[in-house]
Amino acid sequence: MYWTLELASYLSDAPWPANKDELIDFSIRTGAPLEVVENLQEIEEEEGEVYESILEIWPDYPTEEDYLWNDDEY
Repeated sequence: MYWTLELASYLSDAPWPANKDELIDFSIRTGAPLEVVENLQEIEEEEGEVYESILEIWPDYPTEEDYLWNDDEY
């Protein structure tokens, strides 16, 4: 399983919180690349596990905290 920013971006509008099956269904309905569906299918989950955000699926997903913007300058 591998994630890239492009692949993870297809889940940005997912109906969080969601379980694995809901995310797979969302990916298929929205026309996400096959790699997104395959990555989701490879997730090992416990029965009824619910994910609150993409960070629970891909912990390295960059957040706003990862960017060094100085809001005072803009």
